[in-house]
Amino acid sequence: MLAKPVAPSRAVTETGAPSCPPSVPMPEALLVALLKGVVVGIVIALPVGPVGVLCVRRTLFEGPTYGFVSGLGAAVADTIFGIVAGFGITIVRDFMLRYQDWFAAAGGLFLLYVGIEALVQASDADPEPVEDEGYVAVFASTFALTITNPITILAFAAIFAKVGVSGKAELLDMSILVSGVFLGSLLWWLGLSFGIAALRRRADTVRLIWLNRISGAILALSGLGLLGAALLAFAGRSL
Repeated sequence: MLAKPVAPSRAVTETGAPSCPPSVPMPEALLVALLKGVVVGIVIALPVGPVGVLCVRRTLFEGPTYGFVSGLGAAVADTIFGIVAGFGITIVRDFMLRYQDWFAAAGGLFLLYVGIEALVQASDADPEPVEDEGYVAVFASTFALTITNPITILAFAAIFAKVGVSGKAELLDMSILVSGVFLGSLLWWLGLSFGIAALRRRADTVRLIWLNRISGAILALSGLGLLGAALLAFAGRSL
């Protein structure tokens, strides 16, 4: 009597379960996502723009804690941008991009005010913090200045794509990635503020006065640039 042919079957493991391609263990995958986020956070925070100049100035003339708290405000704003880009919150993204010129005008006015104030105090090598400028005000100022640049959302989307993060990423993976963004940005501002504070000890009075003038001029010119760009955008819409 002939034996019945056996139908082909998938390979099985020793326990009898079908074999499957090896996958990356979850803890390792989450660690990779965290490290990617740290790199993205540093890359976003690295360019020295008006926020960076403001943090350096506060570190030089008000102390490293003021500089770090300023950086913390920027890090929180960057993290919010990362959340919007990573989780695809299109309502928030579209709203911020639609009114980006108004945000730019507001940020320009603030930078112009800070820059002019710095130039007025240019002869003072060791100005004291403004009486009502506590840590909350310092944090809020850099947070507001950073959040008025919604183009950063598009930068996050592009960088996330470059590091291999797709819109189909799971909630936990994306949450770990965004946490890494905050951590990376925070590490950058921490290193910058306390590194500048260490260099300050070697600077003499004349150099500090010139740094005060240069930083004030950069902030004022940045404010004028933002205001000019916003006014041109408004004029273009009205034509």
